[in-house]
Amino acid sequence: MFIKKETVLMKPLFEFFIKLCILSVILWAIIFFALDPGATDRYSVFLAWIMVVTNTVVGYLLFEYALDKESAVFTKVVFGGLMVRLLLMMVLIAVVLVRHLAVVNDFVFSFFAFYCIYVIVEILGYQKKNKQKKNTA
Repeated sequence: MFIKKETVLMKPLFEFFIKLCILSVILWAIIFFALDPGATDRYSVFLAWIMVVTNTVVGYLLFEYALDKESAVFTKVVFGGLMVRLLLMMVLIAVVLVRHLAVVNDFVFSFFAFYCIYVIVEILGYQKKNKQKKNTA
């Protein structure tokens, strides 16, 4: 039986999104059931979460795009994208804090926690994609 190369290469992308969804459901279940609703501003937590998830998805998609490109293009896309994403995140955080769009402590703690968790998922996704690419080569 023949399997198309595109199908095999899309598997890590699908797995990445599935893992991201499962992780998000688990984290939100913890937030809703383990944290006291009056003690935590859920809007601030949600704002931090949506920023981090968007950053993670964009980072992984940039990696997907650049993986089969030549080394110079890969470096520009991945590391240039990282720089642009970090600058954009800093600007968004500054806007949220300066305009008082969220409760500062809840937002900052949530952002830091989500970022630490989701960057691990992003790196594991990179590793899975690299391993898959080497196996098909």
